[in-house]
Formats: sequence, structure tokens, C-alpha cells
Amino acid sequence: DTGQRASAPPFELFRARDAVDYAESGPMHLAPMGTVEQHGMAALGQAGMNDGSTVKLLYKRPGMSLTYVWFKSGFPLPLHSHSADCLYFIVAGSLKMGTEELGPGDGFFLGTDVPYAYVPGADGVEVLEFRTSDHYDFKALAKNPDYWEKALAGMMAASVRWPGETVPPSGIKVG
Repeated sequence: DTGQRASAPPFELFRARDAVDYAESGPMHLAPMGTVEQHGMAALGQAGMNDGSTVKLLYKRPGMSLTYVWFKSGFPLPLHSHSADCLYFIVAGSLKMGTEELGPGDGFFLGTDVPYAYVPGADGVEVLEFRTSDHYDFKALAKNPDYWEKALAGMMAASVRWPGETVPPSGIKVG
């Protein structure tokens, strides 16, 4: 909305130490899901999925947001999409998306509602997410129960390493 953007200050500072957890006031909201997706996401959540990620809102203003994400090694990021364009920048660590392996300084762009998933590398991955919205949704898209069972098995195997992964690959403290 042009009126909202016009009322936003032309200059603002933000600090990593002031970032807030997405659970507190993040711009992402879950879109309605089918039964298979609900059960899959619930199974991952009950098995400790949140222990493998740190997601912080660094900055938000009308029409844009900046998110810091640290996914620990093997984090099960399920096939999903968002209702906003997003530019992803890898700060540290690595990820594999399809056949492509990306590392520090690499990134990718995803348009609105483009499905994607990736797997963090052996050291996990830290990503900055620049979005064209200050509110957007997360749509879980995997409709096959076998997909969710495989994601859960992968997470269970990876999660045994997570207690030892206490510092992100970059060493940056956010929030």
C-alpha cells in the first residue's frame, strides 16, 4: 500500500541484538493445510523440529521484511511456498537445493507461491531472507504421507547432532 509506505520513515537502523523470535511477532503465518500436511507438520513439531532452527525478525516495515534463519545440519525444511517474493542470501554454512549446492555469498530468488525445499549442509546454514511483504504465509505442499515419514526419519537422524550445534556457522549472535 502506497499510503503505508509513505508513512514509513525514510531511514531506520536495526540491530541484530534486537531481533525478535518469529514465535513472538514474526510476519509469517501458516496457511490452511490439508489433513496430510497437518499430520506431517504436527509429527515434525512433536519430534522436536523447533530445536533445529532459529528464526528471527531483523527488520519489518510496510511492504518489506528481513529475516535471519539458522537451520542446523539436516533440518527438515518441507516442501512449501510463501505468499511473497523472497531473495535468499547465504551468510554461512551451505545448503543443497535439488542438484545445486550453495554456500556463503550464494543465494536464490523465489517468486510468490513458488514451491521449494532445501537441505542444510553438514554445518547447517544461515540465511538472510529479504521479502517484498511484511506479512506472508507458509503453505506446506507435500501431500504424500511417505514424504512426511521420510522427513521425520531424516529429522530424527539429524536431531541427535543438534545439541552440539550451539553456535551458528558465522558465529553471529542474533536476538
